[in-house]
Amino acid sequence: MSVEYARNGLVGVLTPQANTTVEPEFTILWPAGVAMINARLMSPKDTLAARLLDYFHQLDRAVEQFHNAPVGAIALACTGASYLAGAAVEQAAIDRLSAKTGVPFLTAGRSVELALKALGAKRIALVSPYPPSLTDEAIVYWKDLGFETVAAVHVGTIGEHFHPIYSIRAGGATEGLDKLEDAGFDAVVMLGTGMPTLQPILERPDVRGAPVLSCMLCLGWAAAQTVTSGAFDRGSLLHWVSGAHWRARLVEHQGLGANQV
Repeated sequence: MSVEYARNGLVGVLTPQANTTVEPEFTILWPAGVAMINARLMSPKDTLAARLLDYFHQLDRAVEQFHNAPVGAIALACTGASYLAGAAVEQAAIDRLSAKTGVPFLTAGRSVELALKALGAKRIALVSPYPPSLTDEAIVYWKDLGFETVAAVHVGTIGEHFHPIYSIRAGGATEGLDKLEDAGFDAVVMLGTGMPTLQPILERPDVRGAPVLSCMLCLGWAAAQTVTSGAFDRGSLLHWVSGAHWRARLVEHQGLGANQV
């Protein structure tokens, strides 16, 4: 079933309560005919880890916000929750929620996994906006999914702003890419759905030949391929990394000149 602004597919997106990046980046990333409706994950917990786990534990209730909207997939735009819950618990939730809603339930973490497998990547480098404890959880998560983290760099956050991660500028992510040393990695993953990553990907689509991915780009790719019955292969992924279908929208959105991206 198609709707006026989503003739090729509608995605239901679950976004953390204060995240200011998910909706703007998805608006830029969606290919023609794909659209989204968004619901917010809410938590009163007073620490990052507690909020992330709270988001994960409320997913059965959160998906009900989409009611009978004709979504072709539901996308969880929150990687930190998957890192803390762990890959096995995450997979159980994916299976349960896919059965409950009748459509594929996608997480940002497993979308990155799909992308890495499409590339044939085994050794990865991480650019992380997280505190060290959560970055360590991410490394364990990727190990459990069969990937070796051979390099990890931290992107400095801005503590005095409303949220340290969500207030990072795109230039911060680019600086993280610049810090990576050659460690024989097959792909680079910029972590988190709150750190802006589209301009850095256009500026640095690869680091010494290793494609640069982000959780947002991979989740958008996986969701769009799901609702349009597209291929989850290297060619389709690298088309997304190239920015071929979304570069002009980023330029317009940011008010940049073509030579600034």
